Amino acid sequence: MTQPSTLKTFLWFSDGLQEALIFYKETFGNHMRVAAENLVSPELFTADFAIYGHEFIGMNTPGGDLFNNSISLSIQVDGQEETDRLWDAITTNGAPGRCGWCTDKWGVSWQVTPLQMRDYVGHPDGEKAEQNWGILRGMTKIQLSDFVN
Repeated sequence: MTQPSTLKTFLWFSDGLQEALIFYKETFGNHMRVAAENLVSPELFTADFAIYGHEFIGMNTPGGDLFNNSISLSIQVDGQEETDRLWDAITTNGAPGRCGWCTDKWGVSWQVTPLQMRDYVGHPDGEKAEQNWGILRGMTKIQLSDFVN
């Protein structure tokens, strides 16, 4: 054996893989890699792509199970502005969830969390940390300004 094993996340789209690729490219910009021909192919069956370096294989064929919240793609971002941008893009035709979770138009579940959130929920003052955990549990999109410093 000369080829190393790899691990990729496989996403089965019952319809709309090409549309999803275009949306992900618009949303993640230079952080999303996909072959250009996959963005214009009307008969797209499979496509390899990567978002933030995480590799995926997408398949476009009817009959697959619907996506659900038992697995999600977690994005750790720097700051509220990037949290807002990604959250707004993903939920525009998707749906908000709780504690940073949301789903896109195709039902793929995402977690959009600012890295700075860890400073609040891991606060050295135990009472403030616990208070921040309570605040987090009441949120949909993470709002850093709502946490106790």
